[in-house]
Amino acid sequence: MESTRSDRLATWALLGHLGLIAFSSLAMVTVLNGPPGPWLAEEPNATIMRLAWKFSGPTYVVLGALAALLHATGRLGLGRALAIFALGSLVSLGSELAGTGTGFPFGEYKYTPLLGYRILGLVPFPIPISWFYMIYGCLAICARLMVPANDSASRWKWAAVAGLILVAWDVSMDPAMVKTSHWIWGSGQQFRDMGFPDWLVAFFSRDVFYGMPLSNWFGWYLTGTVVARLMLAVVPPADWAQRVSPSATPIWIYATNGIMPIVLCLRDGLWWAAGLGTMAMAVPVWLALRAPRTQPAPALRARPA
Repeated sequence: MESTRSDRLATWALLGHLGLIAFSSLAMVTVLNGPPGPWLAEEPNATIMRLAWKFSGPTYVVLGALAALLHATGRLGLGRALAIFALGSLVSLGSELAGTGTGFPFGEYKYTPLLGYRILGLVPFPIPISWFYMIYGCLAICARLMVPANDSASRWKWAAVAGLILVAWDVSMDPAMVKTSHWIWGSGQQFRDMGFPDWLVAFFSRDVFYGMPLSNWFGWYLTGTVVARLMLAVVPPADWAQRVSPSATPIWIYATNGIMPIVLCLRDGLWWAAGLGTMAMAVPVWLALRAPRTQPAPALRARPA
């Protein structure tokens, strides 16, 4: 009964999440694509647009986190749900604070005010909770595709694959968010000031993909893998396979978050980001949706006499 109710609430939160993503994406390719028309200066249009611009982005992220948390509560229990939420959010926040403060591990970058209140003046509050719900989705995908063994080696394999699935999201998102000035990449001067060799400065600062340095994907993969491994320490692979993956909700949470960045890349002619980003996210989602809802537990080997 508790699982059914939590699943139902998670579905409603997911629908709200998807609705706001669709609304924001539509606005980005219509009324916000170019100079605003004079009708936007009239009331109540001006107030509606101002409030939508300020709250729609953070709100849809909060709804995504709420959908994942509710889903996890029904499937795993409140204690473990809160534990993986705390790990996913706080560890990723620590990585983002290190990144915006020192440049490690992502590169030299800073967030603009567009994503709302910034924790310690550096990281917008929606960022760490989006890490949580996206990695929750990544592990749910792993649960349909990988052997659910609970040994340490298997947990690291799951975490490594979950990190790759997470990086697939950033193929389109980073170019879209840089283009729309949600965050800004630096020139790498702070690394030169530290005396780094030219090749390492280039790794952390040279534009390799629509304004993004190669170090960004390294930082994403490292952070995503570590967070996934910590979440797997709380919820082992067998529980992900038997309890979480039978529901497609976490997979759809992951998939819906590709909509806006891909739409923005298409709008702005970032064709490689749109095409590669679509394929990178679509492949694991398609494989997971067509896979069995639960993976059988691996056969136990008999101990030698």
